[in-house]
Amino acid sequence: MILIVGGAGYIGSHVNKLLCRRGYKTVIFDNLVYGHREFVKWGEFFYGDLAEKKQIRSCFEKYPVDAVMHFSAFAYVGESVVNPAKYYVNNVANTLNLLDVMREFQVRSFVFSSTCATYGIPETVPIPEDHPQKPVNPYGKSKRMVEEILKDYDSAYGTKHINLRYFNAAGADPDGEIGEQHDPETHLIPLTFYAALGMREDIRIFGTDYPTKDGTCIRDYIHVMDLADVHIRALEYLKATERSTSFNLGNGIGHSVREVIDSVRRISKQEFKVTETGRREGDPPVLISSSQKAIETLQWRPQYADIDTIVETAWRWHSKKRR
Repeated sequence: MILIVGGAGYIGSHVNKLLCRRGYKTVIFDNLVYGHREFVKWGEFFYGDLAEKKQIRSCFEKYPVDAVMHFSAFAYVGESVVNPAKYYVNNVANTLNLLDVMREFQVRSFVFSSTCATYGIPETVPIPEDHPQKPVNPYGKSKRMVEEILKDYDSAYGTKHINLRYFNAAGADPDGEIGEQHDPETHLIPLTFYAALGMREDIRIFGTDYPTKDGTCIRDYIHVMDLADVHIRALEYLKATERSTSFNLGNGIGHSVREVIDSVRRISKQEFKVTETGRREGDPPVLISSSQKAIETLQWRPQYADIDTIVETAWRWHSKKRR
């Protein structure tokens, strides 16, 4: 049985759906602070908090856990700067609680939801896995710390792990059963939908003077179901080889903020106000993944690489919620 920690959240719920579709048995461990109980439509559900070792232990006692996928992290960069303690406690200390209970129950397969934020400001683009890791905010630092801890747990205890460093997760379940629902919402695509649906006054572009093709930041958007697919491939690779490693996950294609906004206009067929404002501190001009390692090692290739396809699945989810 696969334990999905944080499986009531955006990415974890999509991974859960695909795991169950492929015949795996799953149990979701979530405290529902940011997760949604209604997203747990497959597998078992265990209400618990990683801050409480007793609750983690109870879950392992109840279910025959064979491997763990860990999605339960706080992920608001700005918040991490003003309240770093929240991030180091939840993302690092609470992960140690999980790893220690895994040791007690001799569970040695761990797939970790990491981030491209561990790289900081890129020195080369596309970014490979061996790019220097110099995170510039507490969120990225907390993920980097866990990656270092996992190396030591591998050496000392034989806990095998795979770090999956996402770029910009986007899109929604093509069947429309689950989607992206954050509170607060900070991601460009859903915020642009809110403008298109009249739920907010405008969509803001932060910075129009970057050294890019149209002056706005460029990011690598990867569909959430492509992420789900590669999580399963990574787990199967880990089980087959018992080799700890890291993979970058993106499409290897960059889209500017303006291009994403234009895609939302095309898909939604709605007009909305766009407000241009100054840069945000710490935003790199370009973040694009080199996912060649995952493509070659895991025989993985994104199936939803086109930006309009990504946006269209998300639009169906958001517009359905408004009906």
